[in-house]
Amino acid sequence: MPQDVNADNLLEMAREFFQLLPHGRLLGIEVHRADAERVQTRLAYRDDLVGDPQGGHLHGGVITTLIDQTSGSAVLCRLGRLEAVATLDLRVDHLARARPGQAVVAEAECYRVTPNICFARCTVFPEGERARPVAASMSSFMRTGQVPGFVEGSR
Repeated sequence: MPQDVNADNLLEMAREFFQLLPHGRLLGIEVHRADAERVQTRLAYRDDLVGDPQGGHLHGGVITTLIDQTSGSAVLCRLGRLEAVATLDLRVDHLARARPGQAVVAEAECYRVTPNICFARCTVFPEGERARPVAASMSSFMRTGQVPGFVEGSR
């Protein structure tokens, strides 16, 4: 995959990003939309992702991983190129439990880019219920200006 990506290829780049990250691949995160403005992902409900066996609710770490990777992908799409970024700060407010059996959607945007740091926000909601968020976050990512090492030698 080339280092610089044009706007037409941002969806492809975001999908590849999730396949390169072990957690994204393991969780089965799907990228539904990716452009310079925002990235939208979907996580299907699976029994092995449940953190509360009695209630059937998704594990908080699963939601946090979904947020972190969707936000990181939004940063890359805003930059318009593959660039190694590292999560510096991630604040997640868990607002409600996701309903058992229901997929969740994450939507993130990178709202500020500086030479060294990028800032993103993300909301997670049950599929089809945007008005009922289950989590919201603010995060920052450190830029390195380098192509991620895991891209060149992976697979």
